[in-house]
Amino acid sequence: MSLESIRYKRGNLEILDQLLLPLQTRYVKVQGVEDGWKVINKMQVRGAPAIAIVGCLSLAIELERDNCSDKKIMRQEIEGKLNYLVSARPTAVNIKLAAEELINLANVLSADENVSPNEFKERFINSIESMLAKDIDDNKAIGSYGCEAILKNLEGDGQVRILTHCNTGSLATAGYGTALGVIRSLHASKKLEHVYCTETRPYNQGARLTAYELVHEKIPATLIVDSMVSALMHLRKISAVVVGADRVAANGDTANKIGTYQIAIVAKYHGVPFYVAAPLTSIDMSLTSGDKIKIEERPDREMTHIGEHRIAAPGISCWNPSFDVTPASLITGIITEKGVFPPEKLSEYILT
Repeated sequence: MSLESIRYKRGNLEILDQLLLPLQTRYVKVQGVEDGWKVINKMQVRGAPAIAIVGCLSLAIELERDNCSDKKIMRQEIEGKLNYLVSARPTAVNIKLAAEELINLANVLSADENVSPNEFKERFINSIESMLAKDIDDNKAIGSYGCEAILKNLEGDGQVRILTHCNTGSLATAGYGTALGVIRSLHASKKLEHVYCTETRPYNQGARLTAYELVHEKIPATLIVDSMVSALMHLRKISAVVVGADRVAANGDTANKIGTYQIAIVAKYHGVPFYVAAPLTSIDMSLTSGDKIKIEERPDREMTHIGEHRIAAPGISCWNPSFDVTPASLITGIITEKGVFPPEKLSEYILT
């Protein structure tokens, strides 16, 4: 059974506090937009799809309690709160695109004289709630397409060894996973020999979260530190690298967790296919290239401390970008719910 990172029913939202994993399992109640912004910004919930879903559901929780009878006021409140939620973590594009779609819906419902305030609210909340099921369906399709693409070029004994970076499973989505969804599909097909996951410094999402999910799912896996990737590819045959994405530009350049770029370079040198698994909502066609992606910078403390224990020399300055951008030229294919696309042809496929 997959881990449940988001618990929702009408009027009630709880998220699994990922800051406490793997040592504690505790759910945090989200009672409105302010709570939604905080759990996203503090990384109690993380992963581009999950950020979008939790942010929008936090608005649904607030709307459920709202007895406003003026559609124009509701529309204004919705727009302001969605834009506020987008500011919690600016690199991930999913919440930005979801906010734009929901603002458009609010504009349409507000302008329609045949729609009552109660119907406005009901239809709007229903649209947000549908994001949960759609995300799982999309992730399962990503898993299937990714599995097929990796196995198509398989040589030798028919078993694959996969390397992944950061966390892209149930904890980062509504319940199945993007890159980890591909790994799930390979495991289900009995073609997965082993998974290697990086620790993903400085926040250790790989060591804390991906390793936790792999153990939970009983998938054969080994944890490595980030600096071991070159040695791993040199000494053990890796069939493919599969990572997630927080934003993909129109030309296929991809922003993902810091450390992804160097893994892509090493994979290219060793002739290992490098795949990005992401839903279409992670693709930002408004950006022509990756150098236009805004990269979030995180607090120094994430580098200098583990929990309450300081590990860095006092007084040292830190640079802590949360993401880096992998050029499209290093990416074999981008796995979406509609298929696997060469990055250089991404805009051609998405726009047709």
